[in-house]
Amino acid sequence: MLRAGVIGASGCAGEELLRILVRHPRVKIQTLAAKMDESCPISRIFPWTEKLIDLECRNDIDVDRIVTECDVVFLALPHRVSMLVAPEFIKAGKRVIDFSADYRLKDVAEYEKWYEVAHKSPELIKDSVYGLCELYRDKIRNAQLLANPGCYPTGIILGSVPFLKSGRVEPEVIADAKSGTTGAGRTLSIKLMFSEVNENFRAYKVNEHQHMPEMIQQLREFSPQGLTFTFVPHLVPMSRGILSTLYMRLKQDMSVFDAVDILKEFYRDEPFIRIKPADEFPEIRDVVNSNFCDLGVKVAGRQLIVIAAIDNLVKGAAGQAVQNLNIMFDMDETLGFYEQQSKAD
Repeated sequence: MLRAGVIGASGCAGEELLRILVRHPRVKIQTLAAKMDESCPISRIFPWTEKLIDLECRNDIDVDRIVTECDVVFLALPHRVSMLVAPEFIKAGKRVIDFSADYRLKDVAEYEKWYEVAHKSPELIKDSVYGLCELYRDKIRNAQLLANPGCYPTGIILGSVPFLKSGRVEPEVIADAKSGTTGAGRTLSIKLMFSEVNENFRAYKVNEHQHMPEMIQQLREFSPQGLTFTFVPHLVPMSRGILSTLYMRLKQDMSVFDAVDILKEFYRDEPFIRIKPADEFPEIRDVVNSNFCDLGVKVAGRQLIVIAAIDNLVKGAAGQAVQNLNIMFDMDETLGFYEQQSKAD
């Protein structure tokens, strides 16, 4: 059994990670920690874990103890915090899967600009691996420090890259995305109160969201001509899920069937990508509580429209982290997600 530690277990992504790991046939949750006033049983924080996870969630990060107990450490910590913790685990030879943005951007100056803080362990950035499974599987296998992608970037990159790489669209992507409130975690905020979110719908951080440099960095890898990128995120009154609508200009005429074929060919062997038939489109409820990214496409003249749906807490965070874990330790990628397969193994 692979022994796993979860640091930041009390957050939204941390809880989702526990839900997946508790049913993973080859992983044992060994230690839990989170920022709290005092240590307590995890069942006091999440009652559903009673009789499933018999562990105390500690209010300190005891690196010496954790490295002796764990083979892999998940850092479900906020941006700007992981970079203070990860170096100790890396130094101890442990494999780390980090949920924050601290190791996603290769340009340190770009990170410091967008996150408004000096990076505390920039020496680790060059060797970190961006963990978008469908694009970087070979690099992920040997990663020691895995930078788990952001939730918005996951759907937007997966929907855009096949067409950018095909060379059949102009180097420009406009992304209009709608997210549920768990995308902001459990941090208290007036704007996330029920009375503010209910029966409301608003754009925020228009073309200045902190996930923008992450998306630009990845999309430019598949767009040698450069890239123009516009991103408008929205908050919708639901708990979870992200629906992203992507607009690209075709260089020449293309049928919707050809567009669907491009997606199918690009993702033909991917267990967690589902392609809708021509002129059919994914919905949030199709993917909630799953690790799937569903993609649909529309062609209107020279306008290509791609719609991507994911669960922000699963494929956009904890699920993708477990998929990365499976790749890193040479296990079937679907372990922990399909109950029947787990039992068969």
